[in-house]
Formats: sequence, structure tokens, C-alpha cells
Amino acid sequence: MEFVILSRKIIPASLESFSLSTPRYRIDELPSLYPQPFQKSFPFSLELHAFLTGRLLKRRELPFPLPLIQQHYEHGFLQYEPAIAIKNDGRPVCKRCGNEKAHLFATIECFHCKRDCTYCRSCIKLGRITACEPLVRWTGPEWQYPLYDDPLSWTGTLSPGQKHASDLAVEAVRQQTKLLIWAVCGSGKTEVVFAPIAEALKKGGRVLLATPRTDVVKELFPRLKKAFPVAKITALYGGSEEVFHPAQLVLATTHQVLRFKQAFDLVIIDEVDAFPYTMDKRLQFAVEEARRAESPLLSLTATPSKQLLSTSPSLVKIPLRYHGFPLPVPTFSWCGNWRKRLRKNKLPPKLIQWLTERQPLKTPVFVFVPSIKILNEVGRLLLKENIPCETVHGEDATRHEKIERFRKGENSLLVTTTILERGVTIPNVEVAVLGAEDTVFSESALVQIAGRVGRSASSPSGEVVFFHYGKSDQMVKARRHIQKMNEEGKRFGLLSIM
Repeated sequence: MEFVILSRKIIPASLESFSLSTPRYRIDELPSLYPQPFQKSFPFSLELHAFLTGRLLKRRELPFPLPLIQQHYEHGFLQYEPAIAIKNDGRPVCKRCGNEKAHLFATIECFHCKRDCTYCRSCIKLGRITACEPLVRWTGPEWQYPLYDDPLSWTGTLSPGQKHASDLAVEAVRQQTKLLIWAVCGSGKTEVVFAPIAEALKKGGRVLLATPRTDVVKELFPRLKKAFPVAKITALYGGSEEVFHPAQLVLATTHQVLRFKQAFDLVIIDEVDAFPYTMDKRLQFAVEEARRAESPLLSLTATPSKQLLSTSPSLVKIPLRYHGFPLPVPTFSWCGNWRKRLRKNKLPPKLIQWLTERQPLKTPVFVFVPSIKILNEVGRLLLKENIPCETVHGEDATRHEKIERFRKGENSLLVTTTILERGVTIPNVEVAVLGAEDTVFSESALVQIAGRVGRSASSPSGEVVFFHYGKSDQMVKARRHIQKMNEEGKRFGLLSIM
């Protein structure tokens, strides 16, 4: 896309018939972006306002004609910006994801500008962003969200630990500060954030609840819709069918947050320690860009890193589950050289025996394995042993259908990679980890996996078994982590009697 400068305005060259001698510029070549004065009397498009408010989008992502977009620019209601800017030292920086790493930029012969054009490889999954294509943001009046007396319809009762954390979170919203909520798996973190969300909605604020994984978004969406029936809510993730609207409550994967800019009055990050968020500077950049200046930030985790603990200005801990029962403590079961057995088309006898004992009652069971290759081998060998099962991993196109069948009890054994270590709640489930000593199973991963068990008040216990060929430090640390949380809950007299 090329622009012409005319009367201190930038005009897309395709909109008018300019002479061949008229200088044309890509957005990244303009000497100025020439922002236009805001003209209050302009009859702006409500549809464009609704679509663009709080977002930073490529021109081609806007389903509106270019003449309409240009009218809004000329009346001060939106602004064109370069997608890839050049810093003073000559290095490029992506304005969508914040990438500054030289090896994550590349050059192509561009179809649009007919020249060699730089693009960002870092956020290419959201659609290629090039130096010649402008980003567009809304600069007109802010979208006015409704005020509520009481937007929360949930009438449940919080445990003492939940109530304490919830009260501190509400205060953080009022004081516009940051708070880390360290809560054990199954403590009811979602219910803890209901009150702070309601506090923001009451004042007409906009709320983002971001989480690293699509499965968690899908599980939380119906719960939030039920809890806040009066508020507009949307769920955004790769492949979602939700049509965008200026929802007041947005539930999204952290990747989708890259499209927002200074949009939210409250940001909540669930599973702040989880991959990919904890390892991806782009996603952390996206969250900061999506927040309004000085807005509150609530971070939720069951397994905080030392760095997270050291950098959090305020912390509240919930050391026990909402039902008051202790966390199931994993047992270690040596099963010999399981990899060698797999190569001989055999499963460890201890694993077969453990699974067979659960078959008559159709007890739902997760079996976690280290990789997709091992997953396929284990699934095949279980069927050979006449143990019905399904397998699931992050690249499985039918993953969500398999999880739903497991949830409904149509299948009682699901072999999975670490894709299901978080966010999925199945009543009465028990867990086995085959190859728990593998390096893919970190302390936090094993704590999360063990946290799938005993989450419901009607079935607060269950077995967690780490089948291994030699205990790892991470296994020992995970078990000690769980025991310490149980000891802390007991010390305060909070654990129920089994």
C-alpha cells in the first residue's frame, strides 16, 4: 500500500488518480504520519468503531471499504501506523508483537508494494505483517460500556482461603495495583476472580481474562457466561467461531491478545507460569500493550517460578482446595526399563495391572506420556492388551471431540501428552504418568498433572502414580511441593478430616 502526501494529509494512492510524477511512499517511508485534528461533529461509523475499538489491526483485516477508512482518518477518528518501524540504530521492530530479534525478520518480493519488503516471522501465525502495510487504530471517542449494580449472578460460597484472596483481588482492582494469586490446583481460582471482575464491570470497565491454552478458554467460556449473564462476553482463540464485537468481558488465548492495544481496565492472566506465556516475550509484551496505563493486573498460578515470586509486588496464597481436603500425594512406582519394553512391543506389567484394576468400575484415567511418538506406541499396545483407550496430543485435530467423549464417560482411558496437564477438570479421575523421570516432566508439570485428581467435593481423593525407571529430582520436588502445601493448609487448621 502506498500513500501520497497532500495538504499535510496522507492519502492512499489507489483512492485518486495522481500523476506519475507525484511521490509515493510506503507507510514506513513517510516523513510524518500526519495525524489529523479530531472533528467532533463527524458522523462516524458505529460499525467501524465497534470493530476497531481497543485493537491494532492490519488494514486488510478491516472488513470496511478504504474510502470509509480514509474519511475517518481525515476527521481524526483513526490513525495509520507502520507495522514495522525502524529504530534510531537502524534495527527493525514489529509494532504488533514487539519483536526486535534480527533473525526473526525476513525479506520477500512483496505482492502489494512490488518491492523487497521486510516482514516479521515472530507473529506470522496471526497473518504476515509487512513493512508496506499500515496498522490501523481508533483515535475517536472511547466505546462506552454499561454500568451495573451487580453483574455477578453466581451465588456459591467461597472457602475462607478463596474469600481472603478474592477480597485482596477486589482491593487491587480498586487501587489499580498488581497481585499474584498462588493457589493450589483445584482451589477454585476461577471463582476467586468473579468478584474482581464484577468490581471492574460495575464501573463500566472492560476486562480481559487471558490464558495460554485453547482448552482452558473453551472450559471457562460457559462458566463465565453463566456467572455474568448481563455482560457481553466473547471467547477468542485460533479457529474460534466467535464473531468479534466490543465485548466487555473478553476470554482469550494469550496469542490473541497481540491484536489489542490499551483496551482493558482489568487484565487477569490465568496459568501465568505456563508454556508458552512464560517463555515467550511476545506474549508478555502483548499483555502489557493491551492494558490501559495504570490498570490492575491479576496473575494466577499453582506453580510460580522463583523469578515470578521475586518480581511480584504483592502475593496471596491459597494452600488448599475449596472443599478443604488435601491434595493427593503422588506415589512412585519403579517399572523397569519401559522404553526397552516398548521397543519390544510390550508395556510395563505394573502399568497394565494398575489400569486393569480400574476397568471394571470404568474409573476415568489419564495416562500421561513424554511424547507423541510414545503416545502412539502406548495407545497401540493398550488396544493389543484389550484395554480400550483413546490418544490425544496438541496437534490432534479431533482433540476436543475426544476430550468431550472422555468427559461424558463414553471412554474411560485417555492417553495424553502434557497438553492436558492444565485446565481440564474431570470428576473422579485418576492419573498415571509413564516415564515420569523424562525431562519433559518438570516439577511444575508434575504438580499440575497430579492436580487433575480429587478436584470435586464429591470425590476429593484418588490415585496419582508416577511410573518410572529411576526417580528424578523433578519428581521428588513435585511430591515435596504438594506435601508442603498440605502441611501449610493443616498448620492453619484448614484441612478437612478424610
